[in-house]
Amino acid sequence: MNKTPMTVEGAEALRRELNELKTVARPKVIAAIAEARAHGDLKENAEYHAAREQQSFIEGRIKEIEAKLSNAQIIDVTTLNAGGKVVFGATVDVLDLETDEEHSYKIVGEDEADIRHGKISITSPIARALIGKREGDEVEIEVPGGKREFEILEVRYV
Repeated sequence: MNKTPMTVEGAEALRRELNELKTVARPKVIAAIAEARAHGDLKENAEYHAAREQQSFIEGRIKEIEAKLSNAQIIDVTTLNAGGKVVFGATVDVLDLETDEEHSYKIVGEDEADIRHGKISITSPIARALIGKREGDEVEIEVPGGKREFEILEVRYV
């Protein structure tokens, strides 16, 4: 099975969520089920059915996170010697040559991507075009709105 690349921060966020689900959410829903059972007839008990549905969601999410973590190849970009190249985990500052706008992107795994926070998936068109390039390179990227040209201003490994 192929390992999925993940940053150290992404793995930590998943571990925090897993801990929260196991130590807080799971016990809370178990208590809610026990309380609903105490109310009697389970067939017509909406609280019971809602708690069971919540429990099913929590258990599914726990399994999903455990699977992602077991299949993750955690990459600590601060320990890489990439020689100025854009690699997985790098933060890249680019200049849009058409609009003169600067953008900063961190290249992360698919599960970590969040464009509002400047985190783009390794599989995105922008990340695929930037990988392997260096500071000062100009890159033409095919995006849904057409072709865009960027100049790489800086590559950071933080």
